Amino acid sequence: MGEFRTVAKVGSIPAGQGATFVVDDRLVAVFYVDGAYHAIDDLCPHMGASLGAGQVYEGAVVCPWHGWRFRVTDGTWCDNPRIKIAAFEVRVEGDEIQVRVNPPAAAT
Repeated sequence: MGEFRTVAKVGSIPAGQGATFVVDDRLVAVFYVDGAYHAIDDLCPHMGASLGAGQVYEGAVVCPWHGWRFRVTDGTWCDNPRIKIAAFEVRVEGDEIQVRVNPPAAAT
């Protein structure tokens, strides 16, 4: 299980927006929506755009390149719920926003 990593200070991500951070060599988009922080993969699986730069509307981030929408709470693609991108655990410790990225499963 990965460790929590501090990515930002509380208040540094405006309400209804996101930002991109590197966590354990992985790009992670962190959003502040409805009073809670959420983290998902930063890269849209369609063409690799940064989701952290996308607009958030009704709990989903809109890919800035082609409009694919992903729920910030769990990474579900809004147009096909069978497809998801990774979502990560987020916690607030004091004034720090922390994210835990699980390491990839080992090949057997």
